Amino acid sequence: MVLTRPGHPSHRMPEGPELHLASHFVNEECRGLVFSGCVEKSPVSRNPEVPFESSAYHISALARGKELRLILSPLPGAQPPREPLALVFRFGMTGSFQLAPSDVLPPHAHLRFYTAPPGPRLALCFVDVRRFGHWELGGEWQPGRGPCVLLEYEQFRENVLRNLADKAFDRPICEALLDQRFFNGIGNYLRAEILHRLRIPPFEKARTVLEALQQRRPGDPGPLAPKGGKSRKKKSKGVRQGPEDRVEDPPPPNKSPSKTRRARRGLPEQTTAQQPKGPSLQQDPEVPPVPEKGKRRRRPATSGRHRPQKVKAHTPSLEPEGTSAS
Repeated sequence: MVLTRPGHPSHRMPEGPELHLASHFVNEECRGLVFSGCVEKSPVSRNPEVPFESSAYHISALARGKELRLILSPLPGAQPPREPLALVFRFGMTGSFQLAPSDVLPPHAHLRFYTAPPGPRLALCFVDVRRFGHWELGGEWQPGRGPCVLLEYEQFRENVLRNLADKAFDRPICEALLDQRFFNGIGNYLRAEILHRLRIPPFEKARTVLEALQQRRPGDPGPLAPKGGKSRKKKSKGVRQGPEDRVEDPPPPNKSPSKTRRARRGLPEQTTAQQPKGPSLQQDPEVPPVPEKGKRRRRPATSGRHRPQKVKAHTPSLEPEGTSAS
């Protein structure tokens, strides 16, 4: 099974983060492994031969911008005695590191480092399909490249702000971000992602975008902070609130008679506040008005009829005794 460097999709050129991940991959996979023998180079590669041979050595890596340094360190007592050797790799468009069994090497493995017996023999391979990658002996970083954005941020920031008068910052910000003297490790996909996330117009003058950083106080977001903070501040000044921020007012008490009582009285569903004070053409004249609260309305007497009086059972009869009707 081939162990490949994570985070290196084949559809984009490796940039600073990919080189950084590659160094982690080498350090993690080669920790505890002992390598031995010669370093093999494929015959089709135009890169230089690596004149290194040792009976036992370790491999470690360090990334800086778009470069990766591979260090071969002989163990004490290894033969022949020699000093550590460093190689600096630039990945081109398709470079990567893979760890694979020595009898199943991946295609386009142009440089190979083999582990020592006993145990299954493995090979750490520099794989480069398009052969645009390059390595150099000596371990020196390429001159003219700025500090690493990931590992040397303070030096990187100082290098940019100290050189804002350079004519490189007369260009649009999308072009200036590709200048490796100041933005070591930034490439096509990273500059597009940076400008998009910070909502910076790509053709804005680079100096206009960056010069405000010279006066930025510690803790201030600065001009490169995502725009939109102003809209968040306006939220407290009457901006329409979301449902999570809205506090519903309690409904006012219902002072009108309930629908059940209205139906029982035969009244229309109209509140006292809506009841007109005077007669209306839309109001049925035969329907009595709604009585005011706290006052009890007497029923109108029916013409031609009188309410019969109730006679209690214990009331004595007014007729004299002995004269009852037969």
